[in-house]
Amino acid sequence: MEFLPFTRPSVDESTIAAVGAVLRSGWLTTGPKCKELEAALSARAGGRPVRLVNSATAALEFALRIAGVGRGDEVITTSLSWVATANVILAVGATPVFVDIDPITRLIDLELIESAITSKTRAIIPVDLAGLPVDRDRLYEIAWSHGLRVIEDAAQSQGANWHGVEIGAAGDLVAMSFHPNKNMTTGEGGCLVMHDEAEAQLFEKLRLQGVTRDADGTYDCDLLGGKANLTDIGAAIGLGQLHHLDENNQRRAELAGLYFQRLALTDFILPPADFEQSNWHMFQVLLPQELASQRPVLIRLLKEASIGSGVHYPAIHTTSLYRQLGWRAGDLPHTESVAARILTLPLFPQMQDADVDRVCDALLIALKQLRS
Repeated sequence: MEFLPFTRPSVDESTIAAVGAVLRSGWLTTGPKCKELEAALSARAGGRPVRLVNSATAALEFALRIAGVGRGDEVITTSLSWVATANVILAVGATPVFVDIDPITRLIDLELIESAITSKTRAIIPVDLAGLPVDRDRLYEIAWSHGLRVIEDAAQSQGANWHGVEIGAAGDLVAMSFHPNKNMTTGEGGCLVMHDEAEAQLFEKLRLQGVTRDADGTYDCDLLGGKANLTDIGAAIGLGQLHHLDENNQRRAELAGLYFQRLALTDFILPPADFEQSNWHMFQVLLPQELASQRPVLIRLLKEASIGSGVHYPAIHTTSLYRQLGWRAGDLPHTESVAARILTLPLFPQMQDADVDRVCDALLIALKQLRS
């Protein structure tokens, strides 16, 4: 039986042709296609400036630098995320301060943030895990009342919304990812949504070595930047992907609905059934507590049935790097419980309804084997 991965990007023929056209043009690096994609993304973000980079990691790091976060500062975030969410805080010399998650939403518990704020706190990085938006109303109420910047890690929430407002069209600094496993891709890449052109110009310098070019071909370098610009090849892919984002997100929601139907009466704990705001980037179940240690076996049994799955994510604070910084198992009990039991099931727009049945059948057979 054909292997069913937990995700798979879809690139149509018109996008492949567009990439070919870029290759034939001779302009492969950052150029007109990047400008075109930035304009299209800005239009979805209510006209706010958007600039592309080669990863959401770079977008998050540069956002912190734009926000003035640096050595000696603290940034509050969640441990249930890809490690980049916290690594960028270390990269600018600041200290990540993890708070626990809400065990129902699996998102950062906003009610725990205020008790974590100190005189060193400068920003909050929330994460829209699996495309489910963090409560923006409560988030910004807390942030503004304490004078904190918000860098939204919206890597997983392209096309999602909060009360009808698309993620990125409001708020502070918003970073998105265009990695191949995201709802839209540029091959590798990301972007940052900002407030104004001053921030956008600073971002442009940060993504290309801190350089400002002059009309006569010379340039100046007045700050330490990086090398994080996106290519026009990637932007051509992104333009094709953006064209299908809404319909693909709708298909993801339909597939998620099928999962709810098939798994509703099982022992798996399902995610919040948000069909109004989430983009259903991933469909994640939690194993029953007593089977947490059996997750590797379950993953193997699914693989033997030619079905892929994933773990998104191990708790950041329990990794070796963050243990060296003083974090310990037991510090964030809800995060650790969810991280130990979470399992990402296949979900991508090209799946057929029958694929969901196939996954659920294999999952329930595997569960029975684990309990026999």
